[in-house]
Amino acid sequence: MSGALPIFASARRALETVLGFFICVQMIGMAGVVIIAVVARTFGEPFSWYDEVASIQLAWLTYYGAAYAALRRGHIGFPGLVEAMPEKARIAAILFGEVVVVGFFVLLAWVGYEVLVILEGDNLVSLSSVPTQFTQSVIPIGAALFVVCQLLSLPEALRGELGASH
Repeated sequence: MSGALPIFASARRALETVLGFFICVQMIGMAGVVIIAVVARTFGEPFSWYDEVASIQLAWLTYYGAAYAALRRGHIGFPGLVEAMPEKARIAAILFGEVVVVGFFVLLAWVGYEVLVILEGDNLVSLSSVPTQFTQSVIPIGAALFVVCQLLSLPEALRGELGASH
């Protein structure tokens, strides 16, 4: 098992780098869209697509940011309580939490996929060339990514290393 832990740590670091880059690009893109929209409205030429695109960007940023936080174990929790527990109880609490969180996000990914099936053939209202499936793909992809991030960070969480380092 000790041979698998460096693989988890390497995969976690690589995913953290990729997600961090993607989130930065999303934030810069969203800021750019907002600035351009403000300038356009100032000159009396608002974009019809701004509200729809900005809300989609915010959803993408939220889902991918949540996965990034999961990778770093940065979500709201009770780390002081868990760390104060005896080792066996601490491990049981962490594993119980993992089952609940992973179960929820597996369900979200499945339902998100079902939503994509329903949305087949629909396009955005303001940008009719953009499929709604593309914009809403963040739900199952983000949920699956969250699960991967939780599981990749689990070995370090069990050893109590991740919460103290971030």
